[in-house]
Parts: sequence; C-alpha cells; structure tokens
Amino acid sequence: MSNITNLIGSYTPITLDEMSGIRLMNRIDTKFVTTREMVEKLLMMAREEYFAQDVDGERLSGYSTTYFDTYDFNMFYVHQTGHANRQKLRFRTYDNSGEQFMEVKTKNNHGRTKKKRMVVDNMLMESYEEREFLTKYLHYDLATLRPALSNHFNRITLVNKQKTERLTIDLDLCFDNHVSGRKTDVGNFVVIELKRDGLCYSPVLEMLLDLRIHPHGFSKYCMGSVMTNSSLRVNRFKRKMIEVEKLTGCRLLNK
Repeated sequence: MSNITNLIGSYTPITLDEMSGIRLMNRIDTKFVTTREMVEKLLMMAREEYFAQDVDGERLSGYSTTYFDTYDFNMFYVHQTGHANRQKLRFRTYDNSGEQFMEVKTKNNHGRTKKKRMVVDNMLMESYEEREFLTKYLHYDLATLRPALSNHFNRITLVNKQKTERLTIDLDLCFDNHVSGRKTDVGNFVVIELKRDGLCYSPVLEMLLDLRIHPHGFSKYCMGSVMTNSSLRVNRFKRKMIEVEKLTGCRLLNK
C-alpha cells in the first residue's frame, strides 16, 4: 500500500466542504475492475488532472457497509436478471468519522442511479423518521428484509479539476456473509467507479483506455454474495466472475 499512499499524497487535496457541490445523487456510474499495479500507473497519469479528497489529513478512507435483502434474496436475483428499476438497501459507516447512513439506491431503465440517504444511529430501522423514509423510497416491506452481507474496503476519491465528476478507487475488499457465515477477501483486486452527471468529458476515460482497463460491471453486494454463499443460484454471475478473473489475474472463486 505504501506506493499508493505516496502517490495520492502527491495530489493537490480537496476537502469535503469544497466537494459539497459535487454530490451527484442522480448520476451515471461506470465501473471498471483492475489490480493494484494498474492503479499505481493510473494514479501517476492522473495527478495533474485530479484532486484527491482529504479528510483531516487522510487520503485513504475506510468504509464498512451492510446490505439488506429479502429472505429469498429478491434484490440479488433481480440484479442478476438485469431488470431495470432495481434497488438496494444498505447501511454505510465511514470509519474515519463513525458517521452512518441508511441508503436506498435505485437504478432506472435509463441507466441512471438515484441514491437517497439519511443519517442513522444504528440499523434497527425503528424510528418514525426512518420508517417514513423507507416507505417513501423503498419498494420492499421491511418485515421481509434481513442483513445479508457486509463488506469493508479502503477508498481513494479523486475529483477532476473542473469538479464535474468523482472517481472512486476501492482497495482491500473483504466480505462477511450474514447468512452463510463465510468470510473472504479479494487481495489484489480493485474496483474503480466513475460517477458523473451525464456524459460530460472525462479525462480519466482516456487514461483507462490507454491502460486497457475497460468498463465492466461489478456489484459489490452481488459479487460478494457469489463468493460467500454457495446456496445462491449464480449462473450469470459466475460467468461474470470468471471473466473478471481473466481480466485481472485475481482469484475470486473457489474452483
């Protein structure tokens, strides 16, 4: 991690306050998968075009996330079949601050992701405000939901100098399945996500193309579930995982 830490330390910083106008809550997301070695090359190429998010002197932020799903894993299977207007319910904790959010993510049939969130103290969903929020934005009955999967990762957040997009780089991914009890990590594997409001010019897309890093969908919830719960029907996702293994050289499935 020291090379990556040194590289992001060389970036001009941007604070959370300075990033407040780049929320991108209704956005187009493009994901990429790669390795640490390729991320180092990307960070060297991008430093003149991007700021690095800095929170109290830290450029690398830890995230802990717990996803809820129905008892029959409807959210997982809806995603696997590629249906539009699919949803996820998750609780995300920012390790540096301890702040926790309840988030509902909805992806529509135009490829846009809308995220609604509120600050919470826990994952019990008991308060009137929390239930009102979920009734308004979530298409599922709370009685049908349970914790399904947790993950943890370290994130680098870059912002282009025009402040029209964010690029997140997630490293050190590990998963803990609440249903099967299984835990795993993905070692050298990295998920990159470009988040922008519309198809505005993005300097990093040319850099990724030069490095032969191409768009490739990767849902942390779905792929983490595939890796940690052998009872799921995973035909489509298993093919995707094998594809990702070939692209990155990282072993993600137990064969």
